[in-house]
Amino acid sequence: MRLSLDALLVLDAIDRKGSFAAAADELYRVPSAVTYAVQKLEQDLDVTIFDRSGHRAKLTPAGEELLREGRHLLDAANLLECRVKRIATGWETDLKIAVSDLIDMSCLYPLMAAFDAAGGASRIKLMTEVFGGTWDALVSTRADIAIGAMEDGPPGGGYSVRPMGEVEFVFAVAPSHPLASAQQPLPPELVRHYRAVSAADSSRALSPRTSGLLTGQDVLTVSDIRQKAEAQAAGLGVGFLPRGLAQRYVDEGRLRVLDVQEAKPVAQLNLAWRARQPGKALHWFIRHLSDDATLQQLLQGLR
Repeated sequence: MRLSLDALLVLDAIDRKGSFAAAADELYRVPSAVTYAVQKLEQDLDVTIFDRSGHRAKLTPAGEELLREGRHLLDAANLLECRVKRIATGWETDLKIAVSDLIDMSCLYPLMAAFDAAGGASRIKLMTEVFGGTWDALVSTRADIAIGAMEDGPPGGGYSVRPMGEVEFVFAVAPSHPLASAQQPLPPELVRHYRAVSAADSSRALSPRTSGLLTGQDVLTVSDIRQKAEAQAAGLGVGFLPRGLAQRYVDEGRLRVLDVQEAKPVAQLNLAWRARQPGKALHWFIRHLSDDATLQQLLQGLR
């Protein structure tokens, strides 16, 4: 490769400082060394980088393009250098976090800001998973941490678990739905006649799970819990929703909560992570996600 980071560094200094001499001072080099670096770069690339016809050397169009794109390479090299130094001190290169669709992802943003402020050096990937997909992401190594994993994990272990709290589910329908005017508690034989709305389990390796569906019941499948709530509010089907989420629609007059004979059990949500020697980023997130105030923030929209 004929292009070096050192040559780009020299070119950047000349442009910022306004002259070869000033660039030499910034780089702690003699002016002749800076001149030689530019001349060699021009020879290696077989292009004219500076127009020297005037009183002061000026970048040619080719030189301007080289500097513009070269600065991206300098920035990337600097970031890589910093990241390598941090990784050497125990920070993971990447940390992948699977978040249940029950949890509002934006509730994690203050935690991300705190991680940045603490000097966290790992790249963070947040991904939304549905139902068993949160466990699936963890056990299949697509994620290092699972937030809001529901109920017990799959057999085989390989992960650690801490309870986050319980979430109650309620049966909700649109005010215009036929069941809204039926006698309560609703028997399963009656509910079965109406289409349910279900959020599709996002598992890839594990067998997908279903919950709250009756045998023989027609189903409309959507991608996550909030689309499920919207579909039910639109009168497209019925089903169970977290009490806190359903209540927002009830307050807006878009859903009604009904009593049913076969209620959905209270669900236990968990924080889980892969059981290996944690790096600094994993340890930081586990510690902060175990804080009572953080847990309350994550679960407040569900209760």
